[in-house]
Amino acid sequence: MTLAAEESAERAHWLRLALTEGVGPVGARRLLEAFGLPDAVFSAEAAQLAAVVGPAGARALRHPGPARERAVAQALRWAGTTGHHLITLACADYPPALAQVPDAPALLYGVGRREILTRPMVAVVGSRNATAAGVADARGFARALSAAGWTVASGLALGIDAAAHDGALQGGAGTVAVVGTGVDVVYPERHRILYGRIADDGLVLSEFPLGTPPAPGLFPRRNRLIAGLARGVVVIEAAPRSGSLITARLAADFGREVFAVPGSIHSPLARGCHALIRQGAVLVESADDMLAELPPANPSLDPPTRPMAAGRPGRELAISAPLSSPDQDPILAAVGHEPVLPDTLAAHLGLPAGELGARLVMLELAGRLQRLPDGRVARPPPPVG
Repeated sequence: MTLAAEESAERAHWLRLALTEGVGPVGARRLLEAFGLPDAVFSAEAAQLAAVVGPAGARALRHPGPARERAVAQALRWAGTTGHHLITLACADYPPALAQVPDAPALLYGVGRREILTRPMVAVVGSRNATAAGVADARGFARALSAAGWTVASGLALGIDAAAHDGALQGGAGTVAVVGTGVDVVYPERHRILYGRIADDGLVLSEFPLGTPPAPGLFPRRNRLIAGLARGVVVIEAAPRSGSLITARLAADFGREVFAVPGSIHSPLARGCHALIRQGAVLVESADDMLAELPPANPSLDPPTRPMAAGRPGRELAISAPLSSPDQDPILAAVGHEPVLPDTLAAHLGLPAGELGARLVMLELAGRLQRLPDGRVARPPPPVG
């Protein structure tokens, strides 16, 4: 077998692992820890696999059906085109900060300049319905951070995200757009030109299979990647239940620095930022304020974070939000009336830990659940009176 054929076979195994239904990022990491590279996973006996991912996971790995092989073949053809990349946990340029997240994807799809993944990153996120001032702030922050050597990650959404990408492209260190669709799907459609600019001078990144359309449940998972890539996250304009607060909460859980830009006390788009500041985020009025708190933008530095000072964001950062309407949710039903550990919930519901974590954050933001100091989650107490 030629070297090219060996590399193609190896990538096919990585794709099969990532594309197996019901395994998920956490299951994939456990399999890799147990067996080594994916080819060893697929050589393992069913009983060995079941000991790691359960009988259903073992069956899915060994008897996947034709859809997975079609997706593998499609991805291999796609990756044969210039500027299209499959980045696995075994690749030297897999983002080092993201690799330390417990449910980091085994495989990422990228379009653009993959070398940008080795650079230190910060994230700039905020409201889709941003004000003109918020858009200008996001563009200015991102331009200055990029000029200082920080690659800017964001989510290619309307408003703050788009302005952050635009500003970062002007600054020198570029930008990474983490999307909640397949990397070959442009969403929103009006960002097609911006997508092209990022593909030329930055990187578009996704963990989702090619062709995956937008769906609400995918965007919290996208936000987890943004938080995992970055050494710090700044929120510019966010309503109390904004998805940007999910990114901030996840960043805090990962031990990253969390920053927030204050606004008018009369603006609904300032309330999320003000809540973050009350709960320990660093108030910043300029990119220089952020740069004073961050280590130098040196790619050789260890990625996660330096020790948190007293009062800094970390695992103690707990974002709250108003109550939402009491629609049915299987997670709420599983919580019942007694506090429970997330790991217990994940096992009971059969959900990957990363997916469950994102959904728990959304329920927290909606005021439907609360996280206790020992890590358990519980229903909030009923209102008094």
